[in-house]
Amino acid sequence: MRWLWIDRFTEFQPRKSATAVKSLSLAEDHFADHFPGYPVMPASLMIEGLAQTGGILVGQANDFKENVILAKVPKAKFTREAFPGEQLTYRADIIDLRDEGALISGTVSVGEERIGEAEIFFAHVTAEQSKQLFGATNFVFDGNLKDILGIGTVTSGAA
Repeated sequence: MRWLWIDRFTEFQPRKSATAVKSLSLAEDHFADHFPGYPVMPASLMIEGLAQTGGILVGQANDFKENVILAKVPKAKFTREAFPGEQLTYRADIIDLRDEGALISGTVSVGEERIGEAEIFFAHVTAEQSKQLFGATNFVFDGNLKDILGIGTVTSGAA
């Protein structure tokens, strides 16, 4: 199953930065198992939400001509868990954009409180390379997610 870890973009500046939000509900499957009696959003899922935010930003920079895959997370730090009822804000800024990929710097916040930060490297691969490596289209960047989030035709400004 593929999961969406962002609900919508609140700001989108092509080739520069993006901000997205995710409202956490106790009804989400992962809260039942992580941890029983003390539901928290695992840091790994917050990194995935940040990667989806940054990945869409990087993909849009090349008009989604190539698939964007998470290649490496060289640095990540979280100061606390996130809980049901909170709203996460993901902020991704492009640090370096090249033909072969990109580096983003990102933060995760609840309200004004920063609870996490990470650097994420993305690699660009052609649709054929993606199919050879992963056996199927990468859902996040095949058009479905950008359409769901309302950025299918974004060229500037907020989405």
